Amino acid sequence: MAGLMAVPASLAEQSTLLDRTMHRRTSTTALIGFFAAVAASLTFIVYHVVSDLDSAPSANAGAYLLLISALLIALGFEFVNGFHDTANAVATVIYTHSLQPTSAVVLSGIFNLTGVLLSSGTVAFAVVTLLPVELILQVNSGTGFAMVFALLVAAILWNIGTWWFGLPASSSHTLVGSIIGVGLANQFLNPHLAASGVDWDQVIKVMKALVISPVIGFIFAGLLLLLAKQTLKYPGLYEAPKDMQPPPTPIRALMVLTCSGVSFFHGSNDGQKGMGLIMLILIGTVPTAYALNHGMGPAALHELIASSQQVESILDHHSAAPLPAAADTHAIVLDTIRSHRVRPESLPALSAMVAQLDREVVQYNDLKAIPPQQQAQIRNDMYVIGEALRILDKSSAPAFTANEHTALKTYRAHLDKVTKFIPTWVKVAVALALGLGTMIGWKRIVITVGEKIGRQHLTYAQGASAGLVAMGTILAADTFGLPVSTTHILSSGVAGTMAANGSGLYLNTVRNILAGWVLTLPAAALLSGVLFWIFKNFA
Repeated sequence: MAGLMAVPASLAEQSTLLDRTMHRRTSTTALIGFFAAVAASLTFIVYHVVSDLDSAPSANAGAYLLLISALLIALGFEFVNGFHDTANAVATVIYTHSLQPTSAVVLSGIFNLTGVLLSSGTVAFAVVTLLPVELILQVNSGTGFAMVFALLVAAILWNIGTWWFGLPASSSHTLVGSIIGVGLANQFLNPHLAASGVDWDQVIKVMKALVISPVIGFIFAGLLLLLAKQTLKYPGLYEAPKDMQPPPTPIRALMVLTCSGVSFFHGSNDGQKGMGLIMLILIGTVPTAYALNHGMGPAALHELIASSQQVESILDHHSAAPLPAAADTHAIVLDTIRSHRVRPESLPALSAMVAQLDREVVQYNDLKAIPPQQQAQIRNDMYVIGEALRILDKSSAPAFTANEHTALKTYRAHLDKVTKFIPTWVKVAVALALGLGTMIGWKRIVITVGEKIGRQHLTYAQGASAGLVAMGTILAADTFGLPVSTTHILSSGVAGTMAANGSGLYLNTVRNILAGWVLTLPAAALLSGVLFWIFKNFA
């Protein structure tokens, strides 16, 4: 135990060297590249926002002001996310002197942007489905904006608090907690309306990914380090950085590769988490521009119509009995979504909604031709139908054939193309916010990851092992549309390599990280629930 508690003398020296590295003059090329990227991104964003708003004549000055305020808060969340998650991506490359801090941040920003631009949006809307369905449908109301503002402000406050203490807390964990808080508050404040609260099936699915991924990071990073020691007989890999000199070229290339890879997959996963909320803001403030995907051509709309007619026939075939003429089909389908139960009346009600939507859309040759006053309602109907089909797909009754399942999934995919889309400028804005956040707030998290987890200085092999495992884990999660925490995966990976190397762990830091992991969800939930109640009273 005494050996475990002893702190190597060289660690303090390495810490001093790290501090000198952090304050070393940044190369002019890196600064020029950084500011050029910022200027180009801002120009691109402003141009496309102005173009979109020009196509929304019904929007007024109040809507524009609300849009700007909400977007600043949403991008503020991504900015603070950069303090935590993206800072982890550059921690190993900075701490091993493989790149200067600004160069590392610019490189990370470029690969974050690439990851965001190439992302499918699946993770973004997986987060949105955690929200109560009626709040999503009422996003253009005061209650809807209270929801968005509450969960984003709560997430920002908690992330800033944990960053201040240098704790690698999870922005994903924080956002999920904030969403749970809003859902529970909505259910508590509206018990007489049978308002939906939290989609616990989705929450459990997301939480499983958040719980399992750090364990994977710890175990596999440790195993990868042990495997490298057995197969890669390159002594320099297992040494700590010396003085302020960069490592040998092969090792440096490996460190830069892992930094780039973690940044790319961070952008493709973590970068999406705020996108779905930004889209809710855009839909709520300027529905004529963002409620429906105007980038879809007439051919895609015709495919949607043809698919809807096939689905209507399938639902009618499996309906036990027709609905009464006075039945409120929309209310029945919403109740199915809230309760996650398929009742006998669910299928005929859903069929009636599909038929009504078909009649509304078939008269237009293009989504842009739909009257502005109808676009938000059509979008809501599409969203409700898509969510009901998701519930139906999980249900054991009725017993659809394989071909019928395929037809239902195809129709749902067509609906998602219309309602679950992310403009390119939104992706660029998120990537820019992440990059700026990393640029300003990276130091605290980098010191924690590189210096305060293990009792010996991080070696090149340890940094590379943690980075490679983080890359693979985030890629797997992205493939299945699951939000995971870059922070938890990478920091647990570093801890795993320290344990495997016999380097010893700072138990206080590990306890603090675990305490942050345990407290984040309930603290963010409580904070967002209280804020939702406050904002709703002023809505």
